[in-house]
Amino acid sequence: MNLTIDHLGAKGDGVAETADGPVYVPFTLPGETVAIERPGTPFKTTTIVEASTHRQTPPCPHFGDCGGCDMQHADNELYHLFKRDLVLKALAREGIEAEVAELVPCPPASRRRVVLSAARVDSGVVLGFNAAESNRIVPITVCVIALPAIERALPALRRLASLLVDRRRPLRITVTATATGLDVVVADAGKLSESVRRNAVKLALAEDFARLTVGGETVIMTRPPTLAFDGVSVELPAGTFTQAVASAEAAMATLVEGHLSGAKRIADLFAGCGTFSLRLARQAAVHAVETDPAALAALDTAWRRAAGLKAVTTEKRDLYRRPIQAKELKRYDGVVFDPPRAGAEAVAQELAASTVRRVAAVSCNPVTLARDLRILIDGGYRLTSVTPVDQFLWSHHVEVVALLER
Repeated sequence: MNLTIDHLGAKGDGVAETADGPVYVPFTLPGETVAIERPGTPFKTTTIVEASTHRQTPPCPHFGDCGGCDMQHADNELYHLFKRDLVLKALAREGIEAEVAELVPCPPASRRRVVLSAARVDSGVVLGFNAAESNRIVPITVCVIALPAIERALPALRRLASLLVDRRRPLRITVTATATGLDVVVADAGKLSESVRRNAVKLALAEDFARLTVGGETVIMTRPPTLAFDGVSVELPAGTFTQAVASAEAAMATLVEGHLSGAKRIADLFAGCGTFSLRLARQAAVHAVETDPAALAALDTAWRRAAGLKAVTTEKRDLYRRPIQAKELKRYDGVVFDPPRAGAEAVAQELAASTVRRVAAVSCNPVTLARDLRILIDGGYRLTSVTPVDQFLWSHHVEVVALLER
């Protein structure tokens, strides 16, 4: 059965329009003719009959099996248009007309944080990423999106997994390349025996990991893992959230700083370890609000050790259960918020009722961001800028920075 691909879906699959409705065909591009078979659901691509001029050879040998990337088969022109279009469509669904800037690109071999899975199988231990929409782990030997320091560590991480994994459940291994070395956090491991602990320590020392944490316990730390936010060094709590790509973080921060320039007092909501707070403190007093106490403690320590920053105060608060109120916002002339994928609906409602002059909204989910922007616009804000930022290379995920003012 031959189909012609009409456009790309929200997750990067090619979409063919048929009499029975849309058909989603992975790893295809608009304008292509493909021969497929349908032994079940979903459809399976068998042959590219007529290829798009935008098709390229995927740079990774695991592409198509590993579920980490969706779009390595598309050239930069089509790929960038696809990500920008995700933002345009999300805004349009909320009735928002806005100029959307060109995508800020992300280079290969730049991702500093990856989350791997490991499991024990009959043939041994596999370490890699899950296949798309599957619990099957695809073993990887290279990763073209990760920093070289992480890619080089894959054999060592596989040996570490062999020490720690059992047959009951897979491990989740988060690896962050920091200024002082790799920070390795292993979740879902069972209780460590003394012999396993000794071997894990030996491996971590041999591989010069900065820190190894297993099941919430620091097994060994030779030096604190740190990241610098515009020159301010932060000691990272184990497993804390960080932006995945340094250049994407810098691009987003530059947009936020420029928009809030001139503000005297800024609220940073969902502040994490201070990605924005510590940068903004060079120009204004900042109040950082975050639910993770370890992240707030790291932010506060970094501020106290740094020179030349204005006051930074912190508040532990669940902004979903207890959003900052409009009356509390009276003291601020600028706000930045960067929530998880669920967005910041309750916060947006309070901002819409506030007198805050400038707002920078950062999001990894264009759909929930558009919903929150609709609330702010209806509350009297004017949307002045929308910029998509590529932080998750060759995936269907995109970061967005939207700037608003009264």
